[in-house]
Amino acid sequence: MKRIYFTVTNDLVYDQRMQRICTSLAEEGYVVTLVGRRLPNSPNLPVRKYVQKRIYCWFKKGKWFYAEFNIRLFFFLLFSKMDAICAIDLDTILPVLKVSQWKNIPRIYDAHELFSELKEVISRPSVQKKWLLIERKAVPKFQLGYTVSESIAQEFHKRYGVHYATIRNVPILKEHIFSEHKTTKFILYQGAVNEARGFEYLIPAMKQIDCKLIVCGDGNFMPQLKALIEENNVTEKIELKGMLPPEELIAVAQQATIGIALAEKEGLNQYLALPNKFFDYIHASLPQVTMCYPEYEKINKQYEVAVLIDSLDVNLIAKSINALLADESLRKRLQYNCSKAKEELNWQKEQKRLIEFYNQIRK
Repeated sequence: MKRIYFTVTNDLVYDQRMQRICTSLAEEGYVVTLVGRRLPNSPNLPVRKYVQKRIYCWFKKGKWFYAEFNIRLFFFLLFSKMDAICAIDLDTILPVLKVSQWKNIPRIYDAHELFSELKEVISRPSVQKKWLLIERKAVPKFQLGYTVSESIAQEFHKRYGVHYATIRNVPILKEHIFSEHKTTKFILYQGAVNEARGFEYLIPAMKQIDCKLIVCGDGNFMPQLKALIEENNVTEKIELKGMLPPEELIAVAQQATIGIALAEKEGLNQYLALPNKFFDYIHASLPQVTMCYPEYEKINKQYEVAVLIDSLDVNLIAKSINALLADESLRKRLQYNCSKAKEELNWQKEQKRLIEFYNQIRK
C-alpha cells in the first residue's frame, strides 16, 4: 500500500490537521493525494509534499451541496489509482465506502468530529436523522479508523463496536522566544465561528470585561455573531479578523493575553471533543479559559495550562476572564506550564502514532 487518498469538504487552505497528516505520510514515503472543494474565493494552494485536488461545485451549502460534492467525488475517486482511501468525517464517507468496495482496497475513517452530535445537526431533528442513518450504515464497515480524542473513540466503540485509535490534533513544535513585553492586553478566540462555541454567552460577558476580544476565524455562525455584537453594544471591544494563514495566526496568539475556548454541552461532540485551539493556545504559551469537560480536565490535571469553568454562565465567564487578567502571577505560571506541556503535546510525537497506524495497514 503506497498511494493513499484523503477526502474533505473544505478548500484545503486552512486545514492544518490534514496538512500535518498528509505531510507526515508523504515524508514516510507514501504517495498522498488530498481531495477537497474549490470555492469562488479560494486562494491559490501553496506547493506541498503531497498532491492537492479541489473539486468545484455549483451549490455552495446545504443538502444540494453535499449531494453534488459526493457525486463528483465518487466519480473522481472511481477513476483514480489508489491503494487505500481515507474519509474525513461523515460528509465524505459514502463515496469512499462505495469506491473502496468496488476497488477492494483498505478504507479508513478519520473522524475529526462526532458529526451526528454537532449542535447544528442535533438542533434539526430531520437533519440529524439523515446523518445518523449514514453513520449507522457506513461506520461499522470502517473497521480501520482514528479520531481526535479518547472519549470520541470510546463513543464509536460503544455505538458500533469499532476500535479506533486516538491521534490528537496537536501542532508542530516550533521554537519561538516568548515575549513578556506585550504591547496591549487582548483576549483571543481562534477557530471556527460555528454554533455551540459559546458566543451567545461570551459576547454579553464582554460588557463586564475591560479588554478587547479578537476573533480569528469564520463559519456558519458569523451573521449571528455580528448581530450579537450589535445587540450588546460592544462593537468597540471586538475585532473580527476572519480567517488568517497559520503563520499570521501564530503571531497573533503569541501577542494575546488570554485565549478563550468555550463550548456548549448540548451535543455530545462538544462535550467529548479535544479541538486544535486548545493545543494551539498551549503552543503559543497562552493561558486560556475553557470548559471543565472530560478531555480538557484530563490534560489540565496533568499540566495546568488553563482555567476551567463548569458552565456557560455570562457572569461566570466575565468573572473568570477578569480574574485571570488581573492575576499576573497565575498567568505567568500557566505560561510556564504551557512551555513544558508543548514538549510532550506536539505533532513530532503524535505523528509516530499516525505512521504506525498506516504502516500496520501497509504490511
